[in-house]
Amino acid sequence: MAARRIVRAKGKIRDAGIPYQVPGRTDLPERLDTVLQVVYLVFNEGYSASAGAAVTRPDLSAEAIRLGRLLVELLPDPEVLGLLALMLLHDARRAARTSRDGEIVLLDDQDRSLWDRGQIAEGVALVERALAARRAGPYVLQAAIAAVHAEAATPAATDWAEIVGLYDVLLRLAPSPVVELNRAAAVAMRDGPEAGLTAVDAILARGELGDYHLAHSARGELLRRLGRRDEAIAAYRRALALAAQDPERRLLEKRLHGL
Repeated sequence: MAARRIVRAKGKIRDAGIPYQVPGRTDLPERLDTVLQVVYLVFNEGYSASAGAAVTRPDLSAEAIRLGRLLVELLPDPEVLGLLALMLLHDARRAARTSRDGEIVLLDDQDRSLWDRGQIAEGVALVERALAARRAGPYVLQAAIAAVHAEAATPAATDWAEIVGLYDVLLRLAPSPVVELNRAAAVAMRDGPEAGLTAVDAILARGELGDYHLAHSARGELLRRLGRRDEAIAAYRRALALAAQDPERRLLEKRLHGL
């Protein structure tokens, strides 16, 4: 099927007389943002599959990282370094993110001895190199956040104050409700579940992320930690109705069963 689509696309290009040109180095910077976005989308689908039976698709993650390395060789811009660092730091946890039977293992419960220390060292070095340029963009900041997580020996050792501070900078630079949700989760770890819940509710009250299962899942977790059982059940049920990935659905069902 894919092969036939490629053949048809080649035929359309040929018939339309569209020339194939390799862009020169002077043309690369203006195309960089779009290229980085596409590579990161590929990686994200590999890191957390949008639907289906598996949590990850290692083939996609590996391909995105390969492309990231090529981009660093071609154009070592701080954001290129940041994207490669971000992918390496996230992918370093892959072996610990699922159990032997394919179930999701949350960050606090992961066996950190399974994390790839070589990838973490490479990712942290790339973050430091990017930050040294003093032109930190969204990918560099996200990679810096991932580095704080990766360098924590235990969940309790995580520097949540630094993570919240990095999210504050990221929100000013590239405001997004998803980034705001991630910040809310970090605030909950720094200041307690009530503070985190206030931040999550503010996002949902604006009508943003209403169809994003992770927002309702996060809300359910914070309500559970506060002992607000009925509200937590309602939030988890909303998340379950929106989730498309089988392991995520089983995790939510387990949370509901526990309540």
